[in-house]
Amino acid sequence: MEERHVIVTYRLDRATIQELCAQLEPDQMSAIRHPTGIPPLVQVLSVLHFLASGSFQTTVAIESGMSQPMFSNVLSRVLSVLLKYMRRYIVFPQVEDLPTVKGDFYSLGHIPNIISSIDGTHVALVPPAGGDSRYPNLSLLLTPVRNPRTRAEECYNKEHGRTRRVIERTFGLLKARFRCLHMTGGFLYYSPKKMCQIIVACCMLHNLALRRQVPFLQEDGPEGGLVAAVEPVDSEEEDIDNRNNIIHQYFQ
Repeated sequence: MEERHVIVTYRLDRATIQELCAQLEPDQMSAIRHPTGIPPLVQVLSVLHFLASGSFQTTVAIESGMSQPMFSNVLSRVLSVLLKYMRRYIVFPQVEDLPTVKGDFYSLGHIPNIISSIDGTHVALVPPAGGDSRYPNLSLLLTPVRNPRTRAEECYNKEHGRTRRVIERTFGLLKARFRCLHMTGGFLYYSPKKMCQIIVACCMLHNLALRRQVPFLQEDGPEGGLVAAVEPVDSEEEDIDNRNNIIHQYFQ
């Protein structure tokens, strides 16, 4: 199989797939050894293909040389093993990293002391909307001004959107890379626990692809599928004052 076809099929290149399997401890790889003798590598590849393609289990199972019930079992086994290594692939900035993070965000929209961008996206079941006006404005969370009345508020909203675009692009690329997350019409018919496992596994593998600089190869470009902005919930007066202080100090 050519390298390009490997990436399109599994979203990881051959070397990264080998590294992923090597990083899984031998005892964990043994845990997914199927009684029928399906090698662990084949099981990992079948799950990668399932996450990447968004195909039905039956389709992936046939392509992988197993029955649908067998693949369902394989999916559960592989996800359980992958999630044991979540903290290896999903890492939040440490305290010593925050000045750099704040500087990177400030260069986007000139809003001070930003350390993350929050948003929501639909995956089968409707999750809470995030990162827009639906969240209350808290001292630790800045939201857009509803119905801006001054030029400063308009400028703040514009730069807030520019800063927030980071998470929009992230969701777009994540869902384009792993098409199982993009099927918003109810494709993932699983329990909430299993759906969370699938989503976390996709995030882990996405970070691994970025870390290894695996090129993004597929016909369709990234699509966001983001939650539309909705009416904001009420904010505390003190939190609104905090946002107003930032607007007056940085956007007047």
